[in-house]
Amino acid sequence: MKILYVHERFGALAGAEANVSIVASELAKRGLSVAILHGPGTGKNEDAWRSIFPHRFPISPSNPASSVRHALDSFQPDAVFVHKMPDLDVISALLDSGTPLVRMVHDHDIYCMRSYKYNYFNRQICTRAASLYCVFGCLACIVKNNDPGFPLKWVSYSDKKREIALNHRFNRMCVVTTFMRDELIKNGFNPARIEIHPPVPRPGDPDLRSSFSSRNLILYAGQIIRGKGVDVLLRALALVKSDFECIILGDGNHKAECERLNKELGLDNRVHFKGFIPQDELKAYYRECSVVALSSVWPEPIATIGLEVMRYALPVVAFDAGGIKDWLINGHNGFLVPWMDTHAFASSIDQLLSDKSLARSMGEAGFNLVSANYDFDRYLAGLESLFATVSTEKTSAASPC
Repeated sequence: MKILYVHERFGALAGAEANVSIVASELAKRGLSVAILHGPGTGKNEDAWRSIFPHRFPISPSNPASSVRHALDSFQPDAVFVHKMPDLDVISALLDSGTPLVRMVHDHDIYCMRSYKYNYFNRQICTRAASLYCVFGCLACIVKNNDPGFPLKWVSYSDKKREIALNHRFNRMCVVTTFMRDELIKNGFNPARIEIHPPVPRPGDPDLRSSFSSRNLILYAGQIIRGKGVDVLLRALALVKSDFECIILGDGNHKAECERLNKELGLDNRVHFKGFIPQDELKAYYRECSVVALSSVWPEPIATIGLEVMRYALPVVAFDAGGIKDWLINGHNGFLVPWMDTHAFASSIDQLLSDKSLARSMGEAGFNLVSANYDFDRYLAGLESLFATVSTEKTSAASPC
């Protein structure tokens, strides 16, 4: 079977890119032929992507529809697997081709003008479907511009409604949690065309377990941007009664503000910002970690770091935001804390630091949960089955009665 990936970038960058490269590589090992239609390069790990995708088709900014037709004519895929792709000319050309289309929904950008269902200013999570309220109530038509030039940019509501309508026509929408499925349904997507396929991490080291030592190490790993709530985590840590050390791994545009707050709260001798580290080096922290803090205050589609640390039998404390509740069961494999409740967050951390047998048993419960429900081979087999189904449906529809 031949699968054409479609993605806005080429190379390593964030979680979506990690999913593209890992899954495509594994599908190729299982005998599928993979190619990619892609936007600009990221400048990171592009050589590895070239080895994964022997057939590569860059999108011409001046004529994206022609790029789509060239990729389809050259590769002749059985199905197209679209990941992040904001260019509606690319989406329209793919739909016009009649090729079976599967869309991987990594986050909220298909149906949210801000792309993260979260108001940056008041930090409230949006629970509405896309509507004119996005323009007049949320003011989501004006968003931050990450490109050079003016710091703000205009987002068209009519373009967003068109994007939603185009995605309604996909053969399948592939989501990562029941929360994300419900968000699509709220925006008018056909439930029969939505499948849940969580992006399962690779298996962990079966011999690696934390010592749950008296170091009382709390670990945060992820981007340091406002929606990830590192500043809220710091305010919670200021309320923790137990002795502890916290390591914060990652970078982002909110890091300087969080470092300032860290000093203001008098935590700078206990909370240390280590920046970005390679994946393999995380294991050194897992060996000493007593609890993983997941402080996101935006509605996470799934928060795959939680699945990853459960592979190493570590308990998690997180705010109840978005799809986290799909895998974090309060009191079972950690604590799911009411949104933005720093006192409850601190109390949960205190409970795990002061009772290491509880922390260890919750960690093992998480390991058992992720092993039973998030099997990597089963995930790959599910995607293969999905591609085969949409390809067969297209063939059947094209066959004469």
